[in-house]
Amino acid sequence: MPGRDLPGQVVKTKNNENEEIKMNTKQALKKINGVDVDRLFGTIDDIKKTATIAKFKFRVRNQWIDCGHNRSEVRDFYGAGQNIDHLETFVLDADEAEILLGEDKGPNPVEYLLHALAACVTSSIVYHAAAKGIEIEEIESYVDGDIDLQGFLGMRQDVRRGYEAIRMRFKVKANVSDEELQEVVKLGPAFSPVFDSITRGVPVAVTAERK
Repeated sequence: MPGRDLPGQVVKTKNNENEEIKMNTKQALKKINGVDVDRLFGTIDDIKKTATIAKFKFRVRNQWIDCGHNRSEVRDFYGAGQNIDHLETFVLDADEAEILLGEDKGPNPVEYLLHALAACVTSSIVYHAAAKGIEIEEIESYVDGDIDLQGFLGMRQDVRRGYEAIRMRFKVKANVSDEELQEVVKLGPAFSPVFDSITRGVPVAVTAERK
């Protein structure tokens, strides 16, 4: 009948619409750059109370297949006082290009290093920008590095085995000034674990046993 509401029907009034707008705005503000800011600050508060939960251990299991081809599996990690399984096992194939005597079945290890650096610096920018309330629309990065194979091949002792130099270039779309844009990008190198590991070095213990 005209003028009657059906069972379960919500009649929208101006007050209802205002409340709905407030709720949608609150939900939209909860995530910045896809980061749940409430959870982020909640995690920081938890760590302030119990610092040991900040200790994480990441691991991979690698198996050689043939020539330069080997495969790593990423299954789980340790963090927040417990072992945590990934939702799925990630498989990473590494190989060498044909010119380097491989079959090109995957990126080579030093290319994975560039990927890890780009990914980690990018994530650091996104998370820390979110914590500061800065919204980022797009980020692209271009990373390259120089290696002289005379070091890897043992031909010259004065040539470094690893990268001699690495360059990173970012393109960022965000509603900030040019000066603020530079400050946002600096958040990446400042807080990236991979950037820190590469630029400051990290002790690596190597052992072996019979299979």
